[in-house]
Amino acid sequence: MKKFPLLLCLIYMVTTSFYPSGSENKKSLQPLSVKEIKLTPKKNFSPKNPAEEIYRQLQFTDEKLNFEVFEKAYLGFQNLKKSGKLQPTANLLSVCDFSLSSNKKRLWVINVDEKKVLFNSLVAHGKGTGEEFATQFSNVENSHQSSLGFYITEQTYTGDNGYSLRLFGMDKGYNDAALERCIVMHGANYVSEDFIKAEKRLGRSWGCPAVPRELAEPIINTIKNQTCLFIYYPDQNYLAGSQWLKGTEEKDKILDSLEQQKMATN
Repeated sequence: MKKFPLLLCLIYMVTTSFYPSGSENKKSLQPLSVKEIKLTPKKNFSPKNPAEEIYRQLQFTDEKLNFEVFEKAYLGFQNLKKSGKLQPTANLLSVCDFSLSSNKKRLWVINVDEKKVLFNSLVAHGKGTGEEFATQFSNVENSHQSSLGFYITEQTYTGDNGYSLRLFGMDKGYNDAALERCIVMHGANYVSEDFIKAEKRLGRSWGCPAVPRELAEPIINTIKNQTCLFIYYPDQNYLAGSQWLKGTEEKDKILDSLEQQKMATN
C-alpha cells in the first residue's frame, strides 16, 4: 500500500513536466523589441548613377568602351550642358580612348538618350604623340601632337583633307588652341585595316583625330554642330585639372562612406 501513493506521485511528476510554466510561456509570446530586429542591409546600394544606367544598355559590337572612360566622358558632357556650353537637349557623346592601341577601334559615337552606339571606328593620333600607342600630348602649334580633353564640334568645311569638322577645345591649357592649330576631324587613307596590315600600326596625323575615309562623311554629319567629343588618356595632371571633370571627388567620398557603412553592418 505504501508503494501505491509513491507511484501516483511519480506519474504526476512525469506528466506535468511536459508543460511550460505560465511565466515562461508568456515570455516566449512577447514581441521582440525594436533593438533586437536586425534588418538585412540592401545589396549593391549606391546613389543612382545615370552613366552606369546608360552603359549597361549599350550594345558593343566590336571594341567595348571602358566604363571608367565613359563615366568621365559623361560627367564632362553633363557639366558642359549645365554650364550652357551645350544645349540642354544635346544627346550625342563621342569618345576617343587614346590609352588603347591605335590598331583598335577606339572611337565611339553614342546617342545617350537612345542608349545606342552609332559608330565604332579606328581613329588616328598625331605623329608627335607616339607610334602605335599614344604617349605624349600637346596644345602647342607645330608639335604634331594630339590634345587631350573635351571639345565641342563646330561647322564643316572642305579643305586639303577633304570633308572636315572644326573642333573647339574646351580645356584651357590642354586643347583650347585647337582652332588655331587647325585640329579638326577628317578622313584619311592611312586610317584603315590595310594600313595596319602593311605597317603593323595605324597611320598618324598632325594632331587631328583622323578617321577612315569612307566613314568621315557619315560620322562628321552625325556629330557636327554643337556635340561633345572627349579625347581620353590617363594623364593624372589633366584628370585632376579639368574643370569639366569636377564632381568625381564628391562621388568618390559618397561611395567610400557607403562602403564603410556596409562593412560595419557585416
